Amino acid sequence: MNTLRNSVRLFGNVGQDPEIKTLENGNKLAKFSLATTEKFRDSKGEITEETTWHNLVVWGKQADTIEKYVKKGEKLLIEGRLTNRSYEAKDGTKKYITEIVVNEFLFAGLPKNKLNNEENVVAESDLPF
Repeated sequence: MNTLRNSVRLFGNVGQDPEIKTLENGNKLAKFSLATTEKFRDSKGEITEETTWHNLVVWGKQADTIEKYVKKGEKLLIEGRLTNRSYEAKDGTKKYITEIVVNEFLFAGLPKNKLNNEENVVAESDLPF
């Protein structure tokens, strides 16, 4: 049950191409957003969609995989944990950020351009999982 204390699982669409940073020690970091959409009936009985954006952080070898294969619009399943941090903005105000540090992810499908373009086809044997 310890793994349930701070666990997040999401299925959604990548919001923008991941931003990749290589740190001085050689470790990689990938940052990007994931959109999840919920459908529900509002008080008038009309079906409404609500999209929530989540900030994701991926480290190490998984960041390498993100860099190679993940682009805006692709569908991902992720599992991770919530983290909160703060920093001081240039104007002196304190800013707070909630992020999800991704432990695992799965591709939920390849976009059509990767399926139809032989140069971009990802062989199963090339994937690190």
